[in-house]
Amino acid sequence: MAALGGAPKLIALDIDGTLLETGCAISARVVAAVRAAVDAGAHVVVTTGRTVLTTRPVLRELGLGEGHALCSNGAVQIDVARGEPVAVELFDPAPAVGALRALFPEMIFAAERVGVGVWATGHSPGEYSIGDFQLVDHHVLSSEPTPRLNGWWPGGDVIEMVRQLESLVVPETSWVHGEFGPWLTVSRRGVSKGWALERLRCSLGVHSSATLAIGDGFNDREMLRWAAHSVAMTGAPDEVLAMADEVTGHVTEDGVATVLERWF
Repeated sequence: MAALGGAPKLIALDIDGTLLETGCAISARVVAAVRAAVDAGAHVVVTTGRTVLTTRPVLRELGLGEGHALCSNGAVQIDVARGEPVAVELFDPAPAVGALRALFPEMIFAAERVGVGVWATGHSPGEYSIGDFQLVDHHVLSSEPTPRLNGWWPGGDVIEMVRQLESLVVPETSWVHGEFGPWLTVSRRGVSKGWALERLRCSLGVHSSATLAIGDGFNDREMLRWAAHSVAMTGAPDEVLAMADEVTGHVTEDGVATVLERWF
């Protein structure tokens, strides 16, 4: 287990499955632990696959009025005080859509439109309740750069999807699949939570030895590798559990608070 020399100065926290159960409120204990860290001078950075629009309510719930947050798996950095993007990493989704449609003709796509909503080719299990939701065909969806392209394979199997994705070659992009179903997220190559956190760490002047990350999903792997001390939530996939320095309690057991309360 890696050990921090003192209290962490830069703390990266995933949202879904880490700070909260999707669709539920953050517990009072976790909110208090996060607030204590902020009050002690730590940079608490919510680091999520969510869009800017769906991250803002979580920031309000935590009482975070300033600082930084990383959305869309690191592709969008926002200034919390203004609630607006300050850095956006875009890519052309057309090659990925074409390659994925060849592998999975039934795949439903959703392309993020930063601060506006999404364009989608159909309805998927993840409904976009915040922002503008427009159903479009794949030509329209592919016509504008995006920081994040989601794909859902109706009736598919995640293991079979991952097997077929081994043959996927789309220059200048990378992808990560979900934990619990046949969906994936495509981003510009090299963009990840860990990549964005390292850029932010350098701009804030925080030493690499004073970094902490807590997460639970495949899209948290680069973030956990980046941190001086990495923590996985109970219930995370085995691969994620194995790479973390520590495993904390399940989200329903306030695992984030258990970690932060050691220092704050």
